[in-house]
Amino acid sequence: MAEPVKLTDANFDQEVLKAKGPVFVDFYADWCGPCRMMAPIVEQLVGEYAGKVKVCKLDVTASPQTSSRFSVMSIPTLIVFKNGKVADTQVGALPKEMLKQKIDKAIA
Repeated sequence: MAEPVKLTDANFDQEVLKAKGPVFVDFYADWCGPCRMMAPIVEQLVGEYAGKVKVCKLDVTASPQTSSRFSVMSIPTLIVFKNGKVADTQVGALPKEMLKQKIDKAIA
């Protein structure tokens, strides 16, 4: 199974803000229950959106600068970027179908 791109403070701008096309970022932490609940869904999205959307994960504990930059106060925070700009933000866990609707909007 394909893995989401692992983001850090060091590679965030290159992988997300300079990316062509939509990028989905899951801001998470290993100790967060709802984040662990979302992990399998995020992994499924990698395969379902292959070639259309870059699916990424950023550990807020390991990358506090990027989390702060995007005002991530609660996790999971799920942000869809389009052409380097925030297109949609969701704080909290979300059913897969609702998450896909948000991503699909960025593809259109």
